[in-house]
Amino acid sequence: MKFRYQARTQGGELQVGFVEAPNKKTAIGILASHNLFILSITETERRGLESQLYALLNRIKGKDLMIFTRQFSTLLSARVPLEDALRTLIKQTRNPILQEAVISVSDDVSSGLSLSQAMGKQTGIFSEFYANMIAAGEVTGRVEEVMGFLADYIERSVTLAGRVRNALIYPVIMVLLFVVVGVIMGTMVLPQLGAVFVQAGAQMPTITGWLIVGGQLMAKWWWIILLALSVFVVSILDYLRTPEGHTVYDEFVLRIPVFSNLLKEMYVARFAESLAVLIRGGVPIAQALEVTARTIGSRVYEEILLRTADSLRKGELLSQALFREYKYFPQLVGQMIAVGESTGRLEDLLLRVGTFYNREVDDAVDTLVEAIQPLIMIIIGGLVGLLFASILIPIYSLVSVIGQQ
Repeated sequence: MKFRYQARTQGGELQVGFVEAPNKKTAIGILASHNLFILSITETERRGLESQLYALLNRIKGKDLMIFTRQFSTLLSARVPLEDALRTLIKQTRNPILQEAVISVSDDVSSGLSLSQAMGKQTGIFSEFYANMIAAGEVTGRVEEVMGFLADYIERSVTLAGRVRNALIYPVIMVLLFVVVGVIMGTMVLPQLGAVFVQAGAQMPTITGWLIVGGQLMAKWWWIILLALSVFVVSILDYLRTPEGHTVYDEFVLRIPVFSNLLKEMYVARFAESLAVLIRGGVPIAQALEVTARTIGSRVYEEILLRTADSLRKGELLSQALFREYKYFPQLVGQMIAVGESTGRLEDLLLRVGTFYNREVDDAVDTLVEAIQPLIMIIIGGLVGLLFASILIPIYSLVSVIGQQ
């Protein structure tokens, strides 16, 4: 178990940190053995359902991480020492989960770990991309510049996610209402209609029969259906967390017609900006490509960039290697990089590529947001029409049969 404590040393200095122990009493004993006067000690780890509920209620929002990163970048740009900057951020951070993570990072940095290593331990807070970019900044001596890049990147991501979320609110409400109405009709209304058909000796339309059977199954075996769906979803999520599952997922999403170009442009922009930051810091291009491969966030692009790094070590130009990967890197990228290689301004051209494709991503998201609502409403309208047709058509047929009798 993990406990967060506040204590004072024999010299009166306030000390805040975490201690791991099987129980609270043992934790107090550990702290007392270090000559600490304990002010408070609380358990931070929760298990089972309580842990999941606590994490849900206190999750890290993108906005919280963006503000933290922007403040961190500002402090480092002002030449504030790293440990002092972390202590300042502990006081300014309002989200309790993020604050605990920053406290742990501060403690680890004080004990001798690098910033990237300390952040890498907080896997639930700082992504692999985040920690690897910090590591790249440490290699180049430009951590403050990398922090600025991360702050801009997270801000763009938060803005895009907010726009998509706002566009989906109304369609999602309509989908939920349709599901509720469909369940009520399938489990309560249609079965009674089926009984009337049996009594009248009339033939029931095929679609109505399917809906009645589906409603009866749902009403009788809903708990089995819910359990099966839960097991299926959990199994899929566990598989996607494996390296193989991650690769399969990345390959799949890059083949989805609507989202394929959007994701490729996003990865190209991330590649160009990350590589520019590393080259500006004096990292050799082949090594910079390997670091970028670990930060790009896609196993497909990671494999491509690692192959490209091997090609560069064999004497090939970066532009030539990227021209071969035309399915994932547009020809424009290779052309711009070729100009940068010939003029000695590779870093500047990469930044222009990143800016261009960030704008393309913004435009694509705007188009997608504008198309989502009418598309979903058309689909819902068709489903609603189908649902009511399954009720009205049999009623009309039943009236006709009764009239003939």
